[in-house]
Amino acid sequence: MGRIVRSWSIVAGTLLVAAACATWVRGAGQPLAARSAEDIYLDKCAVCHGQDGAGKTAKGKKAKVKDIRETIDKMSVDEMIKVVEDGKGKNMDSYKKEYTPEQIKALVEYYRSLAKK
Repeated sequence: MGRIVRSWSIVAGTLLVAAACATWVRGAGQPLAARSAEDIYLDKCAVCHGQDGAGKTAKGKKAKVKDIRETIDKMSVDEMIKVVEDGKGKNMDSYKKEYTPEQIKALVEYYRSLAKK
């Protein structure tokens, strides 16, 4: 009986640690519809585009991601929304099934705001 109690204690402790770690991730545990544009950007986009939009990450350099300050005036909001919805080449996934049109628009607006910082 002591072994069973000890085993359950270990399982419960592991679950508590996992739950605590999940709260460290921005937006973790929130339904997708409740996540902010910044949370989505940091989770999905920053790996290539960088937290600042400069595209200077290892994956960004490999995919030849342009700095947002260089591209901000070359694409309209609607064109950028289409890229997020449909993806781009082999390097960027489509997100139209994962996020609502409102979230995608907010995400594009957040990304474009990085050029102004």
